[in-house]
Amino acid sequence: MPFGVFLTADAAGDLEELYHYIALHDAPGKAEQVPAKIEKTFRSLSESPKRGAYPKELLTLGIRDYREIFFKPYRVIYRVRDDSVYVLLIVDGRRDMQALLQRRLLEA
Repeated sequence: MPFGVFLTADAAGDLEELYHYIALHDAPGKAEQVPAKIEKTFRSLSESPKRGAYPKELLTLGIRDYREIFFKPYRVIYRVRDDSVYVLLIVDGRRDMQALLQRRLLEA
């Protein structure tokens, strides 16, 4: 049975910011492709949510509550609970991930 995949408000905001950034700094057509690729990623999480790796920044702290999958250069960080997947963060992996993860996941 497929898992439900849900975006938190923060992740939905991330997706919107990502779209606008790409549309402004790259090509609008490319901005249209990113949400489609992310949607494909969400479908794969529905079928196989535990396939993602533990984020290395959290693993070094001994935290194994979160997983991530990539579609370069983006990282999708999520948490599996019961039969649901909660997407918490969608971000360009070239950012300062340690600070971002601490602020978004650990201080929440």
